[in-house]
Amino acid sequence: MTVPNGTADPTTLTLTFVAEFDAAPEAVWQVWEDPRKLERWWGPPTYPATFTRHEFVAGGESRYHMTGPDGDQPSGWWRIEAIDRPRSLEFSDGFAGSDGEPLPGDEPVTMRVTFEPTDRGTRMTTVTHFVSTEQMEKMIKMGMQEGMGLAMGQIDAVLASAG
Repeated sequence: MTVPNGTADPTTLTLTFVAEFDAAPEAVWQVWEDPRKLERWWGPPTYPATFTRHEFVAGGESRYHMTGPDGDQPSGWWRIEAIDRPRSLEFSDGFAGSDGEPLPGDEPVTMRVTFEPTDRGTRMTTVTHFVSTEQMEKMIKMGMQEGMGLAMGQIDAVLASAG
């Protein structure tokens, strides 16, 4: 697997990660679809995620929180915009309050994930689209780029344990 640190492009307001896995696209798709597998890698190793809701269908929503080493629990939400199993998915991702519901006034990012078969397995490309330069700079300053790279670095272990 190769998970680069992510490529931020301020001209297109995107942050792109490309990773290759020695597993079929269907297996890589499962690490997004199955909430128990998803929470084993979504979030950096020091901030494991817990999904309390995960409706993995177009129009479905997810609610999650991460638990930090000091017990803090930042929360987030997803709204699944499109699914083309096992080729692509697109969702909105935003910050949530302690009740798991979207924070008023928060502008979510949009993430598009594609899964391409390769000779060895699957190439997964994740592109985050920001609504403004200010949002992109703020989220990268918060550690999004590093955190996503660390999170994706855990997918191989999830795939290996899937048998």
